[in-house]
Order: sequence, then C-alpha cells, then structure tokens
Amino acid sequence: MSSTVALTRYTANFVDELSKSGVTDVVISPGSRSTPLAMTIAEHPVMKEWVVIDERSAAFFAMGIAKKTSRAVALVCTSGTAAANYFPAIVEAHYSRIPLVVLTADRPHELRDVGAPQAIEQMKLYGDYVKWFQEMAIPEASEKMLDYVRNKAARAVFMAQEGNPGPVHLNFPFREPLVPDFTLENLWGDHRAIEPRNPAYDGKRQLSAQQLTSFLQELEGKDKGIIVCGPQMEQELTLAVTSLAEAWGVPILADPLSQMRAGEHAKDLIIETYDAFFRDEALRKKLSPDYIIRFGAMPVSKPYLFYVNENAHTLQFVVENHAGFREPTGNNTGFIFADPVLFCEALLQREHKPLHNKEWLASWQEMNQVAKKHLLTEATGAITEGEAVRALIDVIPEESSIYIGNSMAVRDLDTFFLTTPKQLSILANRGANGIDGMVSSALGAAVYGNPVTLVLGDLSFYHDLNALLIARQYGLNITILLINNNGGGIFSFLPQSQEEKHFEVLFGTPVDIEFKQAVNMYGGIYTSAESEEVLKKVLYESYQSKGLSVVEVKTDREANTSWHRNIWKAIAEELKDEA
Repeated sequence: MSSTVALTRYTANFVDELSKSGVTDVVISPGSRSTPLAMTIAEHPVMKEWVVIDERSAAFFAMGIAKKTSRAVALVCTSGTAAANYFPAIVEAHYSRIPLVVLTADRPHELRDVGAPQAIEQMKLYGDYVKWFQEMAIPEASEKMLDYVRNKAARAVFMAQEGNPGPVHLNFPFREPLVPDFTLENLWGDHRAIEPRNPAYDGKRQLSAQQLTSFLQELEGKDKGIIVCGPQMEQELTLAVTSLAEAWGVPILADPLSQMRAGEHAKDLIIETYDAFFRDEALRKKLSPDYIIRFGAMPVSKPYLFYVNENAHTLQFVVENHAGFREPTGNNTGFIFADPVLFCEALLQREHKPLHNKEWLASWQEMNQVAKKHLLTEATGAITEGEAVRALIDVIPEESSIYIGNSMAVRDLDTFFLTTPKQLSILANRGANGIDGMVSSALGAAVYGNPVTLVLGDLSFYHDLNALLIARQYGLNITILLINNNGGGIFSFLPQSQEEKHFEVLFGTPVDIEFKQAVNMYGGIYTSAESEEVLKKVLYESYQSKGLSVVEVKTDREANTSWHRNIWKAIAEELKDEA
C-alpha cells in the first residue's frame, strides 16, 4: 500500500469521526505540513471550514464560534510557531471553559531536534492549559489503525466537552508526500456507521436528599441572605434563580454577564447597580449578609470583591456544575457541585427554607432605585463612555448578542447596563481577561444566529485589527461600537494615574490612529457620534446594513474619570442621607 493511500485513509477516518462526534466547524490556517488535515476537512461533505490566515486570530475566532454555539470547534495549523500563536486563545478557552479541538501538524520524529526548518518542540506545547494531549501515530491504513484514529477523534471531542469544557490538543506527525488522494473508494469509511464510534452519555449531577437537608440546616435562623449570579451562559438558570429568590425573599446581585439583566423574566429582585453603591465602605457595611450563594464565576465588579473580603466570616457557597474552585478571596467557602438548575428546583420543592426578612430585601431594592436614577442622568458635555453603553441598550435589536471587551468596556457595561425586557445574550472573554483577540472572538460569535455588537476600547481594537479581514472574507454581519479614549482608560481609575511622570508612556499609551482608514481598508462602513442621540441613530442604521459597521465614539479620559466619580459620589451621598 502506498504512503499516499495510508495518509488518505488515516486522515479521512479521523476527520469523518470528528464530524460524527458533533464537530461542524473547523478553523484552518494555511500551511504545508497541515495539508492532509486541511484538504480532507475541506473535502468532507458535512464540515464547514473557515480559513483564517493569522493563527492567533484563528484561535480566538474558533473560540467565539464555540462560545456562541456551545459546540466543540476544531483548529488546524501547520508546524512551528504557527502552533505557538494559538496559545493566548487556548489559555482563555481553558479559563472560560470553552471546548476546542486543537489539531497541530508536525514534522515526523526523524526531523525533530536535528535543525530541520519549521520544527519546534510541540509535545505538550500548551502544558496544563489543555485537558488532554495526544501525540498521534504516523499514518497507516490497517483496520486496527483506522479504528485507532477514529477512537482518538471521538475521545478528543468528548474530552473537550466533558465536565468543565476546555481545549484538547492532538499533534499529527506527517511525512511527505502530504497531498491526499480523494479518488479512493469508500473514502470516509463505513457509511452505515452514522453514530459516533464511542457514544458517551454524560448525566447531570444532583445533591442527595441528605445533602440538601444539611445545606438548609446551615442556613437555619439566618434571614439576611443574597444570591449572586456571576458570569455564566446557561439561559435556563435565569428562571431557576429568580424563582428561588422569590420563594426565599432575597435579592439577586446580577453580574452583566450573568444573562439575568435582560429577558422577559421577573426582575423585581434583581440588583444590577451594586457596583455603584458598593464603592462606599459605609454602605457595604450596612449591607453585611448572613449568607451568600453564588452561581457562575466571580463577578466583574471590584467593589463586590471588597464586599466579599470584608465579610470573610459570612457563610458562603459557590454552586458549580462540575469540579472547580473559583473563589479568589480565599474565604472559607462551601462548594456545591451539582447542576445549578436542578439544585434550585430541588430547593424549591423543600418546605423548609431560610427566614424571610422583608426589611433586608426592601433596603437593597431602595438603594438600587436610587443608583438607577443617578446612572440615568445625562452628561452636560460631550458623550461619555457610560452614555454610549446606555444608548446601545436602548437601540440594540431583540435577540441580539453583545460581545463586550475587557478593561473599561466591561466595567461600563456593569455600571450602565440596567435591566431590560429585551432578549439579549452577553458574551465576553473573562477567563484570563485579556484584550487580545476580541474582534476575532466577536466575529466567531457572528457566524451563526443573531446580530452581534462588539463593544471595546481603542487599544483592544488596535490589538486585533487584522481580524477585520475575516468579516470581509465571509461577509459577516457585525456592529463594532469603538469607544476611543486614545489609550488605556482603565488606568485612569487606578493609583498609577497619580504618577504623572510615567503615566502616559507606561499606562496611558495613546496610539493616535485614525481608525476610519483601517475600517475602509477592510471594506467596512465607518461612522462616528458625538452625542447620545446621534449615537442611537447611527447604531440603528448599522443594524439595517449588512457586513462590517464600525461606530466610533471619541471620549476624553480625564473627563470620563471625573464623570464616573461624580456619579458614584452622588449615589453614596443620597443613600447616606436617607439612612
């Protein structure tokens, strides 16, 4: 049997099993050594290939698809530093729990560590950031080897999605010749085998009746509880958490990425402005709880982190779908490893529940209303970053997704994204909280489904400008709200801002770029807005057009910082006066 036949059958069986296991999308970056995988995927009758030239952008693009679809997405690249460029997205996928199947081509063993070109050490290249690594065998076409390669494909997809999802890595050593022969009969193997080779049934975890009783006993006699919902993507949790909060009479502190602030569910108990009034230490002390139950990851809000640290001895529980210890404060915390929806439903079925303190709940609701009043106050001068977020929420279409950037963008969303009946999905890269790959990720989310609006700052936009080629290449519809304060606006809120000698060079880092030219280069529509009303108009128009639209809002870092601080001060003063 020729080496070409062996290569073709080996690779075709692997790719076909990926498809049978549920992989529909593969993001490919061009290269020579990856030819067998790339061509076979492109030839497959079911899979959709996306060709993205830059590997770093490709990996974030794949992550955006996986995040939006909740399906594993595969990546293919050639050997050498191409694989290294995946690393930032793999780190983010690890911490964000996003399933990726990373397929790196490699030189065969005889060309490693001998000075061959484009050969680096790819064994366990991503370390502990992948859930599972396999060095694949040299291609053969025996029945045993075709079984082997299908088993590895099925296991890779399962491992990427099992438990807490995450990336897996398979490294393929290929010898030349590299071009498959697609004229072979029965190219994809046994067509009668429609199901995946190794079907796996992974059930949901629940607490036992005794464990539920023990948990409720720990809340005995406590009447000042709060439910916290941090970043998470499970839409079913929204109704489950609100139902539990209503039954127990406790407030819900809803992070902007919790999926709790938007939708048709009841929102009377949702407190979305806690970040604003938690900035005052006296108000945090006034709201000291008896217990905290948290769903999802740690909230974005830094003042919430202060609140938890100051209540280190408060009884606290974190509910996780699977194993994981996402509690950065180091406080004494109980972990509940169970499906969060089933956990809420099981608690609702119990007659026993914590004490209901109406005054406690009312105090949270009153503070939330005061904060909302101030957060809706218009600025007197040029448009601010908070007003830009408010304008977006007003005009964004139903059934949309917001992909929010890190640093200042997500914090402004936290502050100014007030509850709305609109059906919105809020996405972000909050695993490692980096600014890289934001445009690529949002474009990945725009591949399927509802309209996507990316909100980010100028540094994040600059960092991933090359991703705009993907929008032009595939005609993807996306609106980018670019908030340009000419530098790192978040540093203006940090102690570094007081170091005038070094601040601008080391932290402010203005780039002084006319982004309009870059948008035009990639065939996008560019507009700008200097007021909230104009911004609403141009955003609305962007949703009526196809392709890439970039709406730029230019703000002043110093004025923006002062405006934010004045609002927080006004909220604290009014709440203290009422107390």
